[in-house]
Amino acid sequence: METMKHSGRLFVPSLPTLWPHMLLSRPKPGALPPFSSPNVRYFYFARNAIWLTVKMLGLDSGEVLMPAYHHGVEVEALVDAGATPRFYRVGSRWDVDLDDVARRIGPKTRALYLTHYAGFPGPVAEMRKLADQHGLILIEDCALSLLSSDGTVPLGTTGDVGIFCLYKTLPVPNGGALVVNGPRQYSLPEPPAPPSVSTFSHTVSALLQNLELRGGLAGRALRSAVRALGHGTVKAASIERVATGTQHFDRKHVDLGMSPLTKRIALAQDLESIVEQRRRNYFFLLGRLRDISAPLFNQLPPGACPLFYPLVVQDKAEVLARLRVQGIDAIDFWKRFHPACDASAFPEVAQLRRSIVEIPCHQDLTPEVMADVAQAVREAVKSDHRSKKRAG
Repeated sequence: METMKHSGRLFVPSLPTLWPHMLLSRPKPGALPPFSSPNVRYFYFARNAIWLTVKMLGLDSGEVLMPAYHHGVEVEALVDAGATPRFYRVGSRWDVDLDDVARRIGPKTRALYLTHYAGFPGPVAEMRKLADQHGLILIEDCALSLLSSDGTVPLGTTGDVGIFCLYKTLPVPNGGALVVNGPRQYSLPEPPAPPSVSTFSHTVSALLQNLELRGGLAGRALRSAVRALGHGTVKAASIERVATGTQHFDRKHVDLGMSPLTKRIALAQDLESIVEQRRRNYFFLLGRLRDISAPLFNQLPPGACPLFYPLVVQDKAEVLARLRVQGIDAIDFWKRFHPACDASAFPEVAQLRRSIVEIPCHQDLTPEVMADVAQAVREAVKSDHRSKKRAG
């Protein structure tokens, strides 16, 4: 493939950016989990909450049934805490094979682990029933599904615990949460705040992304200059920046809490409006892309807050490169299996890993920007199809 350079016309970040006024906004009542939950603890990473869940519920002496379609970092956190992962089948449309889950429950099974993918609710009621029948813990992983509901039931409230990631959906520098449901109460430690320099670094980065989003070429140039200066300063001062969005679990960060600034920004968000805007943008893409790439889902379930639009493609690398040329920061979604999972046993998951690209549809993107995104995606997918025909 030819070398491609950024066209400079668009800037569409993969995650929402931090608008300056959000630093001064007043907190609003949290109407959705985890903010509305009475028994919640906040962490720097959602993976920290997974590690603590294993220890808190005594799962380190047994097996946890997890989906074969996983990121990997959640599996690493669970293994580091002492539990043994076993994997169940997920189909070509992110559908959990409940019969396969039931077949794999054995004498060592201590918990069922359900991931809600990209805001789309998994079969949580059915998993709850299975867990109750066998006396198992149900863990709801809502790291990709903050603010989503299954109809009127908020995700993360049916399982024994709900685990959330804040910075994938909200413009915050860090943040994960653990919610404990049910009558039993646990004495959860309040983790210490992270290094302020790390929080400051992430906050400035999010503000600069917002500047580029609003400022076009001038904003891009200023952001590049400030980033270069900032990277040099951080390196010279030997400052440890605890990166978010990393691929692996690191035990030395397990005790890090969420920064007070993150909580302040998160509580000042208009959560209902964010859900509405993400749904609007998702429907926009669905209507304009379904004819060139069969949608993974033909509809958006009531209550779902989509993290991104899952685009099915033939050549991920080709499509991603063409979108980035147009200034669209699409993401290669969950490319690899964790080594503990036998990839050959789950061919449908392997195909998902080869074919799904994240197209941004977050709350920063206006209908005008979404029109440009849809057109760029159409061109990238058509080019992908032409390349395949020539190769064939």
